[in-house]
Amino acid sequence: MIKLFTNLSQIVTCNTKGKNYKRGIELENLEVLTDHSILVENGIIKDILPNSDLNKFVTIEKINLNDKIILPGLVECHTHTAFAGSRANEFKDRIAGKSYEDIAKEGGGIISTVKSVRNSSLEDLVEIMKPKIKEFIAQGVTTLEIKSGYGLDFENEIKLLHAIKIINEIFPIDIVSTFLGAHTYSLEFKADHKSYIDLINNKMIPHIATNNLAEFCDGFCELTAFSADEIEQIFLVASKAGLKLKLHTEQFNNIGGLDEALKYNATSVDHLEVLKEKDYKKFSDSNTVAVLLPGVSFFLDYQFAPARKLIENNAIVALATDYNPGSSHILDLHLIMSLAAIKMEMKIEEIINSVTINAAKALNKETLVGSIEIGKKADFAVFDTKEYSDIVYSVGRNLVTHTIKNGDVIFQRSE
Repeated sequence: MIKLFTNLSQIVTCNTKGKNYKRGIELENLEVLTDHSILVENGIIKDILPNSDLNKFVTIEKINLNDKIILPGLVECHTHTAFAGSRANEFKDRIAGKSYEDIAKEGGGIISTVKSVRNSSLEDLVEIMKPKIKEFIAQGVTTLEIKSGYGLDFENEIKLLHAIKIINEIFPIDIVSTFLGAHTYSLEFKADHKSYIDLINNKMIPHIATNNLAEFCDGFCELTAFSADEIEQIFLVASKAGLKLKLHTEQFNNIGGLDEALKYNATSVDHLEVLKEKDYKKFSDSNTVAVLLPGVSFFLDYQFAPARKLIENNAIVALATDYNPGSSHILDLHLIMSLAAIKMEMKIEEIINSVTINAAKALNKETLVGSIEIGKKADFAVFDTKEYSDIVYSVGRNLVTHTIKNGDVIFQRSE
């Protein structure tokens, strides 16, 4: 099937000229085309043509996008969408003055969500996730990462990963599954870390790898969660099992997580709110993506990651929502883009590259998606504007009219 996407105000290509990511000053370059159309064949971008050449394509299907802007399909590279229950009461406590860490120490936080997940069936979890996936799609998201991490035992971590797998089969977008068994210690393992690490390494990871239930293994390296040494034990086993690595680190404390992740060539390190100045340069030559999560800082009223310093030090920077029930109950990638501009001083071009090509790299999908380049998937987000700055400027508004996956329109906003 050959299709022509035409009548576009701008094509924001995020072109990398085959490099497939952008670091440092490269993040400022979007490559915006006018008076062009996109030729798609069998779900793949075949060509990007000047409109003056379109007279040769008379008989093929033409999709008229009515003078709108087209971007690569957005890539959401860090979410905890697989959960059950609500933590609205904890939100109320935080507004009254309790810290996120204090709530966690009292048995709230992640542990309260674990209880809800353990009391939910596989079918329950799938049904809970469905409307959330639809909401991401309506924002122009065509590739979405979802982590486990609210089971914290064999049965329930595997249940979460199966729920993510079912969701991936239901929806047309690409959903990337991440195993986050090393999220924190459940109550039964609080005083016996070794037994839980043994469970992860000797039972969970082998089962996950054998049954292809996750592409990545993630962990949370913090004082209230896993030490750097404990993360290393898990990374050793996960990498040998063929899982790629990610790490939540430098969110509240600096306890060695960043160095562990870089030593193991993790695909991404996520958070970095308290990243030390001496560590900025560690990203200069590293292919590990720095995934920044401004929604967490906003939601917790906490400091923001040093985006400007990372970009100045030649890092590969990406952005994500970190959508979860406790520290970033924000299912809105467009709001994250606006926060990155307003609170982290990122330029609009840097932001767009950070939710497209660099977010794709954070999921090891950069050769397939994330930019409008010949040979990549025809994944697009179409916005009702003639100026791409409007996407970030329109705080709290969703300007997406069409989400296109593999050349097919999978969402269209009713007029």
